[in-house]
Amino acid sequence: MKYVDEFRNGDQARAIAQRIQKLVAALGVPKDRPLQFMEVCGGHTHSIFRYGLSQFLPEEIEFIHGPGCPVCVLPMGVVDDCIAIAEQPNVIFTTFGDAMRVPGSKKSLLQAKAEGRDVRMVYSPLDALQLAKQHPEKEVVFFGLGFETTMPSTAMTVQQAAKEGVKNFSLFCNHITIIPTIKAMLDSPDMRLDGFLGPGHVSMIIGAAPYEFIARDYQRPLVIAGFEPLDILQSVYMLVKQLLEGRCEIENQYERIVPREGNRVALGAIAEVFELREFFEWRGMGSIDHSGVRIREKYAQFDTERKFELPRQKIADPDAAQCGEVVTGVIKPEQCKLFGKACTPQTPIGALMVSTEGACAAHYHYGQVEIPLSEVGA
Repeated sequence: MKYVDEFRNGDQARAIAQRIQKLVAALGVPKDRPLQFMEVCGGHTHSIFRYGLSQFLPEEIEFIHGPGCPVCVLPMGVVDDCIAIAEQPNVIFTTFGDAMRVPGSKKSLLQAKAEGRDVRMVYSPLDALQLAKQHPEKEVVFFGLGFETTMPSTAMTVQQAAKEGVKNFSLFCNHITIIPTIKAMLDSPDMRLDGFLGPGHVSMIIGAAPYEFIARDYQRPLVIAGFEPLDILQSVYMLVKQLLEGRCEIENQYERIVPREGNRVALGAIAEVFELREFFEWRGMGSIDHSGVRIREKYAQFDTERKFELPRQKIADPDAAQCGEVVTGVIKPEQCKLFGKACTPQTPIGALMVSTEGACAAHYHYGQVEIPLSEVGA
């Protein structure tokens, strides 16, 4: 297939759904104990809701929405640190758009901007570096966040800043890593999973090999999946087929994009600029060992954490918000007491309602709309 509409073909989607139904019937899955597949990536969550994929899969299959939205797992304390930096004199604070609306304990970056702070949305870290060159009298800070997908561009920007000798640019590094996160989910006593839809964009960087421990040590299958409806349905088919055949393997449905060995140039840049932190705090999941990165000593002059004194406070979410339970798959978005009432995309209380990849935002926009299979791709 060459064109995007081919990945949204209703007839082919129906055919795959019927094949999945036959496999589920052969597997003898009871309806009161459905197969639970976690989509780790927020992009998959968005596609699942947008195209209504849950609605025409068998009742014996249930999607569990994982912590794959980087904006959604930002702790309130980190947002407060961002605001503390933005409130420093002569600072231009730059970030991606979604991060501007994540609520801190008192305000968001967007509210700080409304109060007169110089907070700017950028499309890449290179935009922030360009601002630093245009405003040598200012300290320009880039808020680096995201999994391995966005890590290479940030690392290469730091390398470029060093090469050009730009001294008024720094990185507030909050990049996170996927493998320790999945391991933490598997080690959770409350988590019962039958398999994973592996993240496509992250895997484009790290490849397929790092996931092998999931099959080897935890006896769970994982299929690296693309993001179109047929990608996701085919990946579900591959997972159920593994279970029926008694296999437990790491498979790659997204071979058109994801090489087994990953992107060596990107991995090289990451390894040169970053090193693993001993632990990192996640919203709703607590501290996870080696799940974040920091800037190596070689590039210390570009480290915001060394340039500024930060509050570094741990702040719990509002008691009524249940982001932690949603992000770990314990409850569905609509089961949160605030969902669609006090907490909406216009007035988000929890981070999951901010990003388009957040489970709550995706469910709010698409979850209550029934989309017949015949209309997929319409």
